[in-house]
Amino acid sequence: MQLLILASGKGSRLNQVKKIPKLFTRIGKKTLFDLNEKFYNYFCDKTIIGGYKIDFLKTKMNNKNYRIINNKNYNSTNMVYSMFLAKKYIKEDVIAVYSDIVFQKKIIKGLNRPGSLIPINKNWLKIWKRRMSFKHLLNDAEDLNINNQYVVNIGTKIKKLPKYQYMGILKFSHKDFLNLFNYFKKIKNNQIDMTNFLNRAIHDKIFKLKYFITSCHWLEIDNNRDLQVAKTEFKKW
Repeated sequence: MQLLILASGKGSRLNQVKKIPKLFTRIGKKTLFDLNEKFYNYFCDKTIIGGYKIDFLKTKMNNKNYRIINNKNYNSTNMVYSMFLAKKYIKEDVIAVYSDIVFQKKIIKGLNRPGSLIPINKNWLKIWKRRMSFKHLLNDAEDLNINNQYVVNIGTKIKKLPKYQYMGILKFSHKDFLNLFNYFKKIKNNQIDMTNFLNRAIHDKIFKLKYFITSCHWLEIDNNRDLQVAKTEFKKW
């Protein structure tokens, strides 16, 4: 399998990113990259799609075995556009990971299953209640509906709290990645976000997305409050 780290965005809600890419936001003494590096090291072929502060990213990764791709249009595109900039390098199944999440490396066990799939977290709500008010939670969380072994709906606004939450980790079979690339070119929307793109592709029967349920520790770092939550939460990992 190959690895894609989607790291082109600015992350303007974090104070630290005024000078650095979000991937290098510090939680205590370690960056987000440092905290996930043991997971990243499972892969031989590793790509980071950057954009904002790309020169900092290239300097920081100079002595590491990563391919760096520059999304020059990071201000006007989204993660789906970034992901497909790597298309010509993808020769096998691929795992795409958001750059603003931190998770336990043991998630790799579930990702080794065949087919396109995502992990979904069953312990998400406890942490999210510490990150934001209930009102903001209803605006920020996304719906996720499953049936048997497949995701049937993802990314729509919630009316009630879902049982599970998407984690920002995706595995695509090589065949599905290529089909999704062609679908992305067809819909001609460089600003579409990832979950809406997945939802459209599922409903248009471009691919089938499996899932597995996990209680793996997982944090999303969107703002300065998330950093404070993370500092205390890591003590439990």
